[in-house]
Amino acid sequence: MTIDLWLLYIATVLVFMATPGPSHLLMLSNSLASGFKRSTATAAGDLSANALQMIAASIGLATALNSSQIIFEIVKWCGVGYLVFIGLRMILSDRNVLASTNKRSLKSLYWQGFLTSAANPKAVVFFAALFPQFISADDPLLPQFLVLSVSYLIIDGSFLCAYGKFADTIRARIDTASSGRLNKVCGGLFIVAAIALGLKSVAR
Repeated sequence: MTIDLWLLYIATVLVFMATPGPSHLLMLSNSLASGFKRSTATAAGDLSANALQMIAASIGLATALNSSQIIFEIVKWCGVGYLVFIGLRMILSDRNVLASTNKRSLKSLYWQGFLTSAANPKAVVFFAALFPQFISADDPLLPQFLVLSVSYLIIDGSFLCAYGKFADTIRARIDTASSGRLNKVCGGLFIVAAIALGLKSVAR
């Protein structure tokens, strides 16, 4: 893999990251509720799921998902349902968001981030389609796979931290009533993102 090809890959990933997804919205919500430092557990969960999805893509799970419409649909709609559940819980929650600081465990924040990312089966197909475009058949595959994977995780982690820090900054400047409304807005956006994910998968 040449430097030029790697830079093109970086540019492609940055364009992809320009539109916030469910994991970014979750990072906003959890950072608003629990502070940036604790919400990094959510980011760690998301990145862990991404790493497993990349490995799954490399061993052919994407082929299985593409070849079996029934399996893909089941996994997809279970994921969409989980994301809608999170969104509804944000909207219907009557708790004081700012007063909930440090109430949730790091384990809970981690697994919520992990499941939110893992709920999207399209990610495995995405990685399986993306990586071959930037891999040279003349060079060893494993080092190239590692470079592409680590580069993606660093970029995604940077975006997650940026969203988390942004929410943390807002958290320090708004009152509790406003924070509750903002959390409900995040919940609404979460549901929209889940529906968009389902419709996008239908049109695959």
